[in-house]
Amino acid sequence: MTYRPSRRLRKIAIGSTAVSVLAGMNAPALYGWTTSTYHDYKIEQPEYKAAYGHWEQLDVPRKYRINAIHAALLHTGKVLLIAGSGNDETNFGAKSFKSVLWDPVKNTFKEIDTPKDMFCAGHTQLPDGRLLVAGGTARYEKLKEAVDRAGGAMLIKNENPDAPRTFPQGTVFVNNENGRTFRSEFPVTVPRAKKTTDRRTGKVTVTASEVRVFVQSLVKGEAGIVNTAAQYGIRGLEGRDRDNLYGLATKLGLDKKDFQGIKEAYEFDPVVERYIPVDPMNEARWYPTLVTLADGRVLSVSGLDDIGQVVPGKNEIYDPRTRTWSYTTTRYFPTYPALFLMQGEKIFYSGANAGYGPADQGRVPGLWDLRTNRFTPVAGLRDPGDLETAASVLLAPAQDQKVMVLGGGGVGESRSSTARTAVVDLNAVRPAYTDGPDLPEPTRYLNSVLLPDDTVFTTGGSRDYRGRGGSDILTAQIYDPVRNVFKDAADPAVGRDYHAEALLLPDGRVAVFGSNPLYGDAADTTPGFFEQRVEIYTPPYLHRDSKPSLGEGPRSVERGGSMTFPTRYADHIDTARLIRPSAVTHATDTEQRSIALDIARGKGSVRLTVPQDPSLVPPGWYMVVVTDEEGTPSAARWVKVS
Repeated sequence: MTYRPSRRLRKIAIGSTAVSVLAGMNAPALYGWTTSTYHDYKIEQPEYKAAYGHWEQLDVPRKYRINAIHAALLHTGKVLLIAGSGNDETNFGAKSFKSVLWDPVKNTFKEIDTPKDMFCAGHTQLPDGRLLVAGGTARYEKLKEAVDRAGGAMLIKNENPDAPRTFPQGTVFVNNENGRTFRSEFPVTVPRAKKTTDRRTGKVTVTASEVRVFVQSLVKGEAGIVNTAAQYGIRGLEGRDRDNLYGLATKLGLDKKDFQGIKEAYEFDPVVERYIPVDPMNEARWYPTLVTLADGRVLSVSGLDDIGQVVPGKNEIYDPRTRTWSYTTTRYFPTYPALFLMQGEKIFYSGANAGYGPADQGRVPGLWDLRTNRFTPVAGLRDPGDLETAASVLLAPAQDQKVMVLGGGGVGESRSSTARTAVVDLNAVRPAYTDGPDLPEPTRYLNSVLLPDDTVFTTGGSRDYRGRGGSDILTAQIYDPVRNVFKDAADPAVGRDYHAEALLLPDGRVAVFGSNPLYGDAADTTPGFFEQRVEIYTPPYLHRDSKPSLGEGPRSVERGGSMTFPTRYADHIDTARLIRPSAVTHATDTEQRSIALDIARGKGSVRLTVPQDPSLVPPGWYMVVVTDEEGTPSAARWVKVS
């Protein structure tokens, strides 16, 4: 078999055809060096960093190391890391929910009081710079072999039009036919019944209200199973209440119990650095996607509901002015669908998603018009069955309206994965995906980050489900959309798969968090552990001799308006971008967008003009970044767009 050196070794060999030449340049003596030692030396050399960039591990004090499930950049420049219970059922049972705020400039950390289990919630940036966090975990899954009590969904009905009724957690329901008893797992309020009067006949009609709650048998094992539909009385009720209030359920069995979502929602205020409760969603959601719309409202879709089923297309919108939710058009998506706001205020679904839902429902990419509920499929995607755990990104500049999808795998615990990438031009008359360059190998859980020079940095992932078989991929690469090729980047030292995140920092570096492998060894014999190390990648553009900079400028601008920044580099500024800060989880970041700004160069200043289209520039805080002729970016200046 022909020996083929790894990409890592090929990189190490750069510039070293003649070892004697390297030694003559005051390199350490190479005699007796191992490949690993030489690699450690090589990656620290300036020419290597200028070609591939450089990784370093962040020194995080033990007290602040958490299972980062979510990461969001705030307009203060700080990064909010949310663990909630951190995929740890012990933490869930102890109500130990965590968030940490990291300041990348000062490298300081702060614990944030976390009121609910925001593990696997949804999040997005609001117009005033707050972060909306909605949904999370009400109950951990139990595999069939671990389920010891029959349970399932029960509808509680209220036929009383005069009063609502609240039932605490632990309310007992008694089967009217066989006397079997079940206990509610959550508190619930049943609204009053609806009473209507026919104006012609005077006839009064009462329609019972209903809410759903998850219940479990009071006894363990098969003795608690009920396989037929039945009505249930509510223990403790008497008189008319006993007739007006009751439960209805079909099968209550010992099947697998999936994760269940919560309705709670919060705004995280970056200034006072705390969560502020707002009205709950109408639907409980675990693994939902939130995306900001052109007018600053927020669309919430999908997720597992209060009984562990995918929300059946009941989508809703949050209004940050009233802090309330209302239903919108109905459309089904699998959990964590990758949705992007596009021109014309349409929503593009790339097809990428992260988890639950049947393989034959809601998986087709397409453009969704919220106003008409029309969905136009987009074809042309190779390996369409490998979109779960794929990454996708709205390529820069956003005006081009091109979306890229990268890698992915089969539904559920499938071992299938793909190296496929594809790009769709949504400005085309008939948009369709066309193949991009393949990834170095088939990859799931790939994190993809827009850089200020319009390239896309991609890192990590694994070939198999949650890194099984030691399949984490210790490589990174940078996609060049102009040449439509990947360029090698320096290799990370830490494997990243499920529950990993990456985002752009204001200084142009990339921070990478998390990873939740199923096993701890390549033989899949030991349990995995959550990766709490944080890595920072410094791209090649920050290893150049000089870079442009912007002086202090305006802190706010209206769409269609201009802003002027002082700079000594006016003649060398080539591009200007308005970059929306990330809010990422499960390789899904609907917030990422980089918008081209028109440039007028003056003497010692630049005037930058923001596009007028609100579907291109939704309201909120953005980073203003300019690049020179080489693509070297400035540090960001923050500006609020309204």
